[in-house]
Amino acid sequence: MLVRSLLFSLLFLLCSMSMAQDRSTHKQWPKDGYVPNEETAIKIALAVWEPIYGAGNIARQAPYTAELKDGVWIVQGTLPKNVAGGTAVAAISKKDGTILQVFHGK
Repeated sequence: MLVRSLLFSLLFLLCSMSMAQDRSTHKQWPKDGYVPNEETAIKIALAVWEPIYGAGNIARQAPYTAELKDGVWIVQGTLPKNVAGGTAVAAISKKDGTILQVFHGK
């Protein structure tokens, strides 16, 4: 019984030490960031917009554009000419893919 408790304690200690290691040394950023291009930014924006605004609504806003400004992709839909309203907009970090802002224009 004592041996089993000691083994369990040792195993717990080893697992705890392993989990406590500084993981920041293992993080490697891709040279061009996790969102390297317009195509990737649009795919991420679609994945975020569709559950919020509905897939049908978002599909009607195609084609989508993405512009890189100061390391942030600004992705938005397009309205047909002579149609009132707004489109979905997403701001996405090029470096790590963080969704910085999502809204729908009016």
